[in-house]
Amino acid sequence: MKFRSAVSGLALSAVAALVLSGCAGGGGSEPEVEDSPEFAEGTTMAALSEAGSITVGTKFDQPLFGLAGPDGTPEGFDVEIAKIITGELGIAPENIEWTETVSQNREPFIQDGQVDIVVATYTINDERKEVVDFAGPYYVAGQSFLVPAGNPNGITSDPSSLGDATVCTVTGSTSEDNIREHTDNIITVDKYSDCIEPIRSGQADALTTDNVILAGLVDQNDGEFEVVDGTFTEEPYGIGLSLGDDEFRTFINDTLEAAYEDGRWEEAWTSTVGDNLALPEPPAVDRY
Repeated sequence: MKFRSAVSGLALSAVAALVLSGCAGGGGSEPEVEDSPEFAEGTTMAALSEAGSITVGTKFDQPLFGLAGPDGTPEGFDVEIAKIITGELGIAPENIEWTETVSQNREPFIQDGQVDIVVATYTINDERKEVVDFAGPYYVAGQSFLVPAGNPNGITSDPSSLGDATVCTVTGSTSEDNIREHTDNIITVDKYSDCIEPIRSGQADALTTDNVILAGLVDQNDGEFEVVDGTFTEEPYGIGLSLGDDEFRTFINDTLEAAYEDGRWEEAWTSTVGDNLALPEPPAVDRY
């Protein structure tokens, strides 16, 4: 059951300590769930908590951040961040309905109420903030390039190094917008993983998106590819929610800050991404 947002007042429940388990690079944890949290009547938090379920949009094809497991349930850092938030609502992981979101449908899914929140390597930018709101950021990535092992074209993190190289990226993504400022030699696909075969076949020379997504694809295709050093953008990842739902946005930001302090955010990272990327500093949330 999905709910869309709400009115004034916010009664934040105390943040309970969560015990996380799981192995680095894998992608699962079982957070404790807040017992009978109380929220101001009429808020999205109260509606979701009372229902005992939530619909979360995430990627299903992003290793380390959101990748569908053998049973179809996604695993990764984004998934763990969503569990931290839903746990504070009193919603257990088994009562989360995971919906696959790709770059071009995240805003429509939020606007149409198909999902309650989106946690999906979702870059906060001003254009998107015209139609949806964001909590966070909870991580800051940077755009770079995945190339064949050995980097035969000598591509660096500076887009001017591309020359006549053809770059693959995802339709409707921030990555597409960014790379179009530097080259017209672009092919677009629905998912970043769909760029792998064009690079193998020589139809494309590189894939561009956020470095953490690229690291996951390299990890999944051992020995075939590499990520060039450095980045040429900053990509703050946020949690998408309905425009104007200030109480819900504040609740999520408060939950993120609490998770930074009590170690849940760090454990979410180490249990999913930690074998592949160093632990970053948690970013300050934006209280716009």
